[in-house]
Amino acid sequence: MIERRPFAELGGEDHGWLDAKHHFSFAGYHDPARMHWGALRVWNDDTIAPNTGFPPHGHADMEIITYVREGAITHEDNLGNKGRTEAGDVQVMSAGSGIRHAEYNREPVTTRIFQIWIMPNGRGKPPAWGAKPFPKTDRAGQFVALASGLPGDDEALPIRTDARVSGATIKAGQTTTYQLGAGRRAYLVPAEGAVEVDGVRIETRDGAAIKDVTSFSVTALSDAEVVLVDSAA
Repeated sequence: MIERRPFAELGGEDHGWLDAKHHFSFAGYHDPARMHWGALRVWNDDTIAPNTGFPPHGHADMEIITYVREGAITHEDNLGNKGRTEAGDVQVMSAGSGIRHAEYNREPVTTRIFQIWIMPNGRGKPPAWGAKPFPKTDRAGQFVALASGLPGDDEALPIRTDARVSGATIKAGQTTTYQLGAGRRAYLVPAEGAVEVDGVRIETRDGAAIKDVTSFSVTALSDAEVVLVDSAA
């Protein structure tokens, strides 16, 4: 089953400095039919104005992955970690027993991110943060693991959950196949371009909720940049 979730129908709120769209229930948006997808709990599509950002705040027991689509995000936390993550790259924060952090757009241009929260396998573990560049050329025509808790994904940023966040850049007309496996769920969003997922058209920033298949094919209708979460059901 592949369910298209059009971008225009997502929940969200424009705060001025932050225009946030929510694929799942979050903050003031609540839809009992969209609480999570397997272990995937949050997928926010955030547009952050220049020289603004999220001031210090706390999280616990959640794997929080930030995929930067445009601009850059600057991270600071109470563990002493600091870092700047640019477009196409990824940062991971394992909130564990508790962490306070801030995320700022210190750039002179708008920053756009996908913020993805995945429920962890356990609770109360020490918090951690990390970031890594992932050149788009390395994922041309194929899915590459960006953050993962699955065996064999040694080059990905580690997360403490039975899930994988992958990215692919696909030229118009190209097709790539993803092996999902039995009893798992996937959620796919094109950051750029439009694709067909087993024949279902998914436009830029739409969501595709996928289940009850062991593999699926993604065909780019235009040059596309795709982000995918594969998680336990």
